[in-house]
Amino acid sequence: MGARITLERDGRIAPFAITCGIYSWMMHTRFFGSQNEANSDYDSMKCSLAKLLERANESTDGGHKVLMNGASEFVETYP
Repeated sequence: MGARITLERDGRIAPFAITCGIYSWMMHTRFFGSQNEANSDYDSMKCSLAKLLERANESTDGGHKVLMNGASEFVETYP
């Protein structure tokens, strides 16, 4: 199981965007007006994704329940 997170600049909608996802589970995009805010949230989101994947990979049920709950919590934390 894997994930991806990308910090983009000079988008059509906003100067900065973070797009992240857990393969086959979720895709989430956030938009930012400043580079400082985007950089700060990128680091936080990256850590949170890594922890979520670690918990899912350690789960005895294949991680499905962890990912279902974790993806919802992630999006609530990083709207």
